[in-house]
Amino acid sequence: MATTPIDTWAVDLADVTVIYPWVGSEGLMVLIAVVLWLAWHVWQIKHENATYDREIQRYGDDENIRKAINEND
Repeated sequence: MATTPIDTWAVDLADVTVIYPWVGSEGLMVLIAVVLWLAWHVWQIKHENATYDREIQRYGDDENIRKAINEND
């Protein structure tokens, strides 16, 4: 099963046109990857901040948390 028009590698590669699928779309793929990566970071920050805010509401303010942490040291 060939996904490219190459049947054998015993040819002059200067004459070969395409050696892998989706030639020319590398820039688009990188752009999509960067956008998804940045979107994940934004989601992660929002999720962590929401979790932190819930914990502050449940357990008290920053000062109470610092006191509880320092008492265990």
